[in-house]
Amino acid sequence: MVKIRLRRVGRKKSPVYRIIVADSQSPRDGKFVEIIGQYAPRLTEGQLQLNEERANYWLGVGAQPTDTVRSLLRKAGVLKRRHESRLGIQLKAAAVPLADTPDEAEAGAHAPA
Repeated sequence: MVKIRLRRVGRKKSPVYRIIVADSQSPRDGKFVEIIGQYAPRLTEGQLQLNEERANYWLGVGAQPTDTVRSLLRKAGVLKRRHESRLGIQLKAAAVPLADTPDEAEAGAHAPA
């Protein structure tokens, strides 16, 4: 199984984490597939940098984020935008089209009651 998780880098007592895509069996700081972002919890500004396009790609092909990465994706708004776009596509498919021609729409609007 492919996971989206954190990999620790940085100095002692000054952690910086890379958000990576890796096989679930590989060790924390071991082999990985791709780096999709960086998280620096000790910084006040710019603590989360994320390639949203690649994160959406990996979520689309079935990669499972860990709990911490899921909360970071939620903070960045990635999961909300992804959900809204998927829901929007489903709603468009299920929507009933209005009158196809403008003549039918006008006739229905001006009909006597």
